[in-house]
Amino acid sequence: MLRDLNTRPLIVPTRDSTHDYPWDELAFLWNSNDMAGVHDWLNRHWADLIQSRLLGQSDPEAQFLQGLAFAALALFFTQQRNQEGALLMLDDALVMLAKFRPHYLGVRVDPVAATLEELRPLLVGLAPDAECPLQPFVYRKFEFVC
Repeated sequence: MLRDLNTRPLIVPTRDSTHDYPWDELAFLWNSNDMAGVHDWLNRHWADLIQSRLLGQSDPEAQFLQGLAFAALALFFTQQRNQEGALLMLDDALVMLAKFRPHYLGVRVDPVAATLEELRPLLVGLAPDAECPLQPFVYRKFEFVC
């Protein structure tokens, strides 16, 4: 008999969304412009989720969290003079978040998408290491419903 020693126990969801996300924590990080912290928060919750769901990375909640992470990276990269990376992440975020508009899991997606849609034309044609085109750097706040 062959045994797979790398298997892990499957955690079966007990309801549609097994994760009660502390959106207030994410909102605080986002609204404080701590995009590195936002990315870390999202990555932690995403990693937990893909390990506990049958669909893994294809799970809609995982895709939603990944779309938000792409948005955070776009905002982070533009401030770090990485306009090429910002544009790539921005486009990925808009594609992933489109299917969750106007809201998903209590998060208002439209303000995030609107920020990215306004930033995109400002990034097009910029030198890869140009300054952030938004001075001062102002964007819509992260909004959620409890």
